[in-house]
Amino acid sequence: MNYWWLTPAIAVVSFVLTAALRRYALARSLLDIPNDRSSHSLPTPRGGGVAIVLAFLLSLGFLCWLEGLTPATFLAAGGAGVLVAVIGFMDDHGHIAARWRLLGHFAAAAWALFWLGGLPAISFFCMSISLGWLGPVLALFYLVWMLNLYNFMDGIDGLASVEAVCVCLGACLLYGFTGHADLVGAPLLLAVSVAGFLCWNFPPARIFMGDAGSGFLGVMLGVLSLQAAWAAPQLFWGWLILLGVFVVDATFTLIRRLVRGDKVYEAHRSHAYQFASRLYGRHLPVTLAVGLINLFWLLPIAVAVACFGLDGTLGLIVAYVPLVFLAIKFHAGELETPGRGN
Repeated sequence: MNYWWLTPAIAVVSFVLTAALRRYALARSLLDIPNDRSSHSLPTPRGGGVAIVLAFLLSLGFLCWLEGLTPATFLAAGGAGVLVAVIGFMDDHGHIAARWRLLGHFAAAAWALFWLGGLPAISFFCMSISLGWLGPVLALFYLVWMLNLYNFMDGIDGLASVEAVCVCLGACLLYGFTGHADLVGAPLLLAVSVAGFLCWNFPPARIFMGDAGSGFLGVMLGVLSLQAAWAAPQLFWGWLILLGVFVVDATFTLIRRLVRGDKVYEAHRSHAYQFASRLYGRHLPVTLAVGLINLFWLLPIAVAVACFGLDGTLGLIVAYVPLVFLAIKFHAGELETPGRGN
């Protein structure tokens, strides 16, 4: 089986589709107009994430045909991804009430889990624990949280794209190091699908991803991490570690807002990365910093867990503690006040 030729082809497809979507958005005035909750200052075309969706789904079809992906995983990822992308696309072009969006997200997650087989036994401090009926329930909420947190974290130029590329390529390395090369295809093709879009989205962005793209990426990363869990428990921990920047910032911010009694479904600018981008006056330093954290902090710990026997739970704690301090340093979840990067 040889699917390597797909990688440059899919990158080009994504790049060209993004260019076409940008022209379409400009012609139809589908622009993200800055407001008091925005992190950008100029009207910018939106909806470019559809290029990622189309490029990756096309590549998944080829990958399944070339027997680089099981039909069950193809149905799990493809079905859930299409539903989430359609909901996001409709919300990008109008408005869907939060409760209906959430219902659709749970339906997409349930579809994916049906084909994946739920959640396997997980390792916890060197013990293998089967969660029984609780496993699928936790996995359901995990997938829904993953797609929503990715939407929350798509707030400055290039951030969600750089995170996806770093996480997927990091997962490919883990698979290669641990003898699971058969799993490399999907995350590699997702990375190149995002890379084609990133050429247009890198700071300063010429088009935004939109909910269709960010939600799709979130659920795809969640599905691929669960696929890895069925292959080896330590690989699942590796995925969670690689996703640390987004998981910590989004979760820490949500908890603070819940405690304060905020309406958590309303747009806001209180994530750590948003405070940081206002503090430094540009998006580029923050986006690059996230890439460097992934490369020089999270990836080595994930490798230690996957390849050198470091307990996954301990590795996750070691990886996340400094990220929590960063979230506190940059006021994640706090109210916007003068002097805090506003």
